[in-house]
Amino acid sequence: MVGVVDVTNSAEPHPVKAATPARRRRASWLAVLPLLLLSACGTEYRLFHPVGPVASAELHYTVLNTAVMLLIIVPTTIATLVFALRYRKSRNAAYDPTFSHSLALELAMWGGPLFIVVILTFCTYSSVFAVNPADPQALGGSKTGAAATATPGSLQVDVITTDWQWIFVYPQQKIATIDDLVVPQGETVKLELTSATVTNDFYIPQVAPMIDVMPGMRTLDAFQVNRPGNYEGFSADFSGAGFSWMQFATRIMAPADFAVWVKQTQAAPNHLDFARFLKLAQPTINQKAEPSYFSDADPNLFREVYDAIQDGQVFPVPEDIDTKAPYPSPVAGKQNEVNAKS
Repeated sequence: MVGVVDVTNSAEPHPVKAATPARRRRASWLAVLPLLLLSACGTEYRLFHPVGPVASAELHYTVLNTAVMLLIIVPTTIATLVFALRYRKSRNAAYDPTFSHSLALELAMWGGPLFIVVILTFCTYSSVFAVNPADPQALGGSKTGAAATATPGSLQVDVITTDWQWIFVYPQQKIATIDDLVVPQGETVKLELTSATVTNDFYIPQVAPMIDVMPGMRTLDAFQVNRPGNYEGFSADFSGAGFSWMQFATRIMAPADFAVWVKQTQAAPNHLDFARFLKLAQPTINQKAEPSYFSDADPNLFREVYDAIQDGQVFPVPEDIDTKAPYPSPVAGKQNEVNAKS
């Protein structure tokens, strides 16, 4: 008689733990955790609250490009889940070893992505011209679908970055500021930017998109804001020990208040010429972002700095700069600050 050997596992199976109320509550919190993280994208999330046509155009095309990309991401994710469930081993799905070609699948796999790439190309091409600072109509909003609006005037501001401050020169008004960009509402602000040291990124999230400011090179930018307000600008490109404090205020004033501010700044005791700039451009960590103001600013200062940097002018950073922080500016402190409405 042949004995029969039982090869099954005689061990008792582990009992499945029932979901307790506490376990269910933890699972619920884990499910809503992504939504809690999204709560940071409220009114404080500046990119979603643009002011002015340039920042609005940037948001418009960002949302549009994201929506187009989701045309690939969402169907691909759904298809992955469907195939994983439909053709899993336990389901014993049908298998056809003779399958070799499907015209419908080929059209979907190649035609769909190609069509989406064409749309993204068109959106990217259009967005470049919609925020082109060299195009006066870009600030009218016509490139984003709205009717173009005439700009009543324009203000020229020359922007020079150092380690680690922002110098704003108003050549028409012959004044200058450090870390305080003040402009009138409703006017097109035309910026000409260069760096005295390394590459920085000029960025005002709600007002103007990010743009490189490079040493020995000239960059153009422009923006317009039609209502008073205060906004934060900063450098978005790491540039050394003082990068974290490389911020500047952006104040949009009513035209009358701006005129008052200009007149009072023109009475500031400190002047700004190239010789004074050479002192200001020394590595400075302005931890409190204290603004400074200058009258009788040289309207040709931008060109002088630009030429000097191209000729090899440098401002070396001391090796012990970290131990010297805060490293005060040669003319630190508020000078003739205007408490105009903003």
